[in-house]
Amino acid sequence: MSLKERITEDMKTAMRAKDAERLGTIRMLLAAVKQKEVDERVEVDDAALVGIVDKLIKQRKDAISQFTAAGRQDLADKESAELLVLEAYLPARLSSQEIDAAVAAIVAELGAKGPGDMGKVMGAVKAQLAGKADMGLVSAAVKKALSQ
Repeated sequence: MSLKERITEDMKTAMRAKDAERLGTIRMLLAAVKQKEVDERVEVDDAALVGIVDKLIKQRKDAISQFTAAGRQDLADKESAELLVLEAYLPARLSSQEIDAAVAAIVAELGAKGPGDMGKVMGAVKAQLAGKADMGLVSAAVKKALSQ
């Protein structure tokens, strides 16, 4: 079963259970998928779907920090609930040690030295770790590896 089919099945389950918060989040995710399909005239595969979920998770994290800073805990809690639903659709994430090892291998493979090679390394790392790791952690690992 593809990830898109699983999300559709989860939407049906949420409808039957009358779980309004979960249903709203899943519908928002499916709307983002449909928007990408219409805009780019493509059928979204699992890899692209993980990218969409990553983007939505990043938006939720940004919103949570903004709402918390503004003292709107009610809205931050709503975003946190959506974040939990979205994270269920991501594959297992790599640990920070696994990220460091992968980054070190790519830096050695490319022969990158210094912060000037950050773009080259990030391009290679992104191609290899997209959807498998939090790109914020990956970026920090690349900066650390290039500063040594």
